[in-house]
Amino acid sequence: MTRRSLTAIIIAASATLALAGCAGGTGDASGGGDHVTEGKLTIATGEPAYYPWVLDDAPESGEGFEAAVAYAVADELGFSADDVVWVRSTFEQAIAPGPKDFDLNLQQFSITDEREQNVDFSSPYYETTQVVITVDSSPAASATSIADLKDLLVGAQTGTTSFDAVEEVIAPSAGAQVFTTNDDAKLALQSGTVDAIVVDLPTAFYLTGVELDGGKIIGQLPATAGGGDAFGIVLAKGSPLTADVTAAVDALRERGTLDELAAEWLGGEGGAPVLE
Repeated sequence: MTRRSLTAIIIAASATLALAGCAGGTGDASGGGDHVTEGKLTIATGEPAYYPWVLDDAPESGEGFEAAVAYAVADELGFSADDVVWVRSTFEQAIAPGPKDFDLNLQQFSITDEREQNVDFSSPYYETTQVVITVDSSPAASATSIADLKDLLVGAQTGTTSFDAVEEVIAPSAGAQVFTTNDDAKLALQSGTVDAIVVDLPTAFYLTGVELDGGKIIGQLPATAGGGDAFGIVLAKGSPLTADVTAAVDALRERGTLDELAAEWLGGEGGAPVLE
């Protein structure tokens, strides 16, 4: 064998090993170029993020329903807690078209056809309803039906299915009152600027029980009229992670983990009658 032939064999063998190295680990969820940061899972939530979804605005604690779900999904994907990186985004930024600085985003995003044109969703990790809340001093405190709310000032956070429910289910005479955040809506309710607001069920329990002075749940909007809500994890449109994240959520649902976390952090549905 000539020296030239030996050199050719060595080069060919090196190329084969290099290709094998590139191909290796493609089934490892914690590696490769599918993530914002290689070897890390970057998860976004709101700023601030509110209880019961995130406790004390500290998602890294894993406390609060969505923080706990995020770490459970990360574990299903093969990531340790130390390899989870948290970032923040607004609600509207997360569902806008274009590239993302996160792999996953949990921020009570309801799965809708319109949003699916811009982003991917996992399968639902929680399903809830929309709830009308008020305070004892409000004219809405005596409301017992959707008709009773028609001539009152009712609002919700813009861009949410809560806001859609105000417009489509209640359809108040003065139109839906618009707020940037649930916190803004809560302050307007407490000050009497609006008579009632609409939020998801767990948020309704928290606001009326903890945040609002004289807080009161009027009732749930009927799911058959568009009041239902299925929350999904948001990913960039066409993300290579979508199928794996959906499989992780499905596995957590089938094992009962999602129900256990919901019972721990979100409570039950008692005390919220369905409005007609």
